[in-house]
Amino acid sequence: MVKPDWNRLAPTLGGSSHSHSSLFSRGWDGRSTGRYNSHKNIKRVQYGASMRVWVNRRSQIPVRQQLLTHLKLSILSGDLKSGEKLPSTREFARWLKIHPNTVSAAYRQLQTEGWVEFRRGSGVFVRSLRRAQAVPQSVALDQLIHQFFAAAREHGITLAELRERLRQWFDLQPPDHFLLIEPDEELRAILAAELRQALAFRVEAAGLERCKTPEALTGALPVALASSLGVVRAALPERTECIALQVQSVPRSLAAWLPIPRDALIVVASRWPTFLTLARTMLLAAGVDAEAVETRDARKPGWRAGLESVTAVVCDVVTASQIHAKCRVISFRLIADSSLEELQRHVTFITGPGVQP
Repeated sequence: MVKPDWNRLAPTLGGSSHSHSSLFSRGWDGRSTGRYNSHKNIKRVQYGASMRVWVNRRSQIPVRQQLLTHLKLSILSGDLKSGEKLPSTREFARWLKIHPNTVSAAYRQLQTEGWVEFRRGSGVFVRSLRRAQAVPQSVALDQLIHQFFAAAREHGITLAELRERLRQWFDLQPPDHFLLIEPDEELRAILAAELRQALAFRVEAAGLERCKTPEALTGALPVALASSLGVVRAALPERTECIALQVQSVPRSLAAWLPIPRDALIVVASRWPTFLTLARTMLLAAGVDAEAVETRDARKPGWRAGLESVTAVVCDVVTASQIHAKCRVISFRLIADSSLEELQRHVTFITGPGVQP
């Protein structure tokens, strides 16, 4: 098997790939060898045999952020060892063809976050990571990907072979989360909160535009309200399964609270305008006096004022979590129990093979 030229295949943060040319050797501190590659918009530096840094000046990601990410990954992966000296600000900037202030700002942020330390008269050095250090999830994921590709290089696996095998594995994997698709942003937040409360399974939420992207559907089992199923299915790729969610019976939910005392003062609160209209309508239909029902838009400032003095606050699950514990809260779920039970059967099937939904 011919070992691939990974220098040619390595993607930049901007999404392009470029081959190496016009390399030169130069030590950062007199001990290691650096390599430099020049392209119109992409600048690369290789430090020693393993650590590579490159920046794409046309990328949507700021150059400073690109540099920070590369240096953090190099420290996490061990390409930059504890106690190792980083190049001077001016030298690093000259190699990458960027402003020295950009490098200086990156170094200062690394120092603030505890990755490096400044030694007066000596330079910038990698700090020891022996003590537990909080690593952002995105950086930790990049570290795992970096290690994975490094192992593939060591085994002489081509990029084409790797891509095809990964595709096969992704096709074999069962869904690892529900993707709630709902065009209305406020309703989407309420439905997602209800699903997360009811299910011990990851739930993500998206609008119509996002669900059109393949990335959003990877590992997802789409769900949507039955009333929105038509527009949702039109936005999804052909033959994509989507589970319909039924809405809870409002009269049945309200029945447990009837009859409502004539002197009761009720506030209906929600960030979703339709909830305010529907709940008020149902309360009036149940015999509550119109003067005794007040609606509060939870998107507006001061909506919690005086809630402690009313008989009850009728709201959705999201709004309920934002109300003081001293208030009497009547929280109404929108998703029917039958739909939650159906989703739970899917969870059981996914997490416990052999139990059919």
